[in-house]
Amino acid sequence: MTRQRALVYIHFAAVLFGLTGVFGELIQASAAVITLGRALFAVASLAVFARIQRRPLLGMLTPAQLFVLVIAGALLAVHWVTFFISVKVGGIAIATLGFASFPAFITLFEGLLFREKVRMAEWLVLALVTAGLVLVTPSFDFADQGTVGLAWGLLSGLSFALLALTNRRAASGMDPMQVACWQNAIVSLIVLPFAVGQLPTLAALDWLWLGLLGIFCTGLSHYLFVSSLTRLNARSAGLVIALEPVYAIGFAWALFAQQPSLRMLAGAALIVAAIVWSGLRKAAH
Repeated sequence: MTRQRALVYIHFAAVLFGLTGVFGELIQASAAVITLGRALFAVASLAVFARIQRRPLLGMLTPAQLFVLVIAGALLAVHWVTFFISVKVGGIAIATLGFASFPAFITLFEGLLFREKVRMAEWLVLALVTAGLVLVTPSFDFADQGTVGLAWGLLSGLSFALLALTNRRAASGMDPMQVACWQNAIVSLIVLPFAVGQLPTLAALDWLWLGLLGIFCTGLSHYLFVSSLTRLNARSAGLVIALEPVYAIGFAWALFAQQPSLRMLAGAALIVAAIVWSGLRKAAH
């Protein structure tokens, strides 16, 4: 793995992350069905990638680790379901920008729940994200579909922030590929009762989109992300992954004519700037 190849991997991973909303828009199914299909195909693809890298996925887990994986899997299920609801209701750009609020939620949780000292710079990150979300909000009226979609996107960002804090504090020392595979398996079990009855009515084309979503936007993207970190530091990786909302907006514009307004673009710029700055600061510490 060279640094140049690692940069290609991380950019490709960011593009695949940005495509997630596109598949959410294409698949004519409920958020629970999309989440189940994504998780099942992700488990299969992660098992293949783990075999390529000769990483054991079924290693012994302590009861404490298994408990953490169950909690994290539940949070991941909530994150995906709320994100795909946001895509269906508000569109790809709105959903992605709502989800991109997660660094602000992490700052809040670290200060309020874990009693960690929040520095002035971190409050500024929170202010930037908040200002960006105000600009992105179509109107402050829940009769507006875009506003409802953004609310679901914010819930997606909230659950992802809790997931990140859970993994950061309790899943350390575990193989990232193993963590991802187990969490996807748990997601499958959680959403199965809500989605299994709808699977027989799913069109063949939707199965194709689900396969691409699970294999490429989940399994492959995670494989590329983990592989790139063997040569890249957190700062470089964070800078590239912060481009996910940009890619998502571009895809929505090109494929579905979901043209962003200047106000939305300004809000997106503030949110992306906050994510980049947050990543740079965490890498420095």
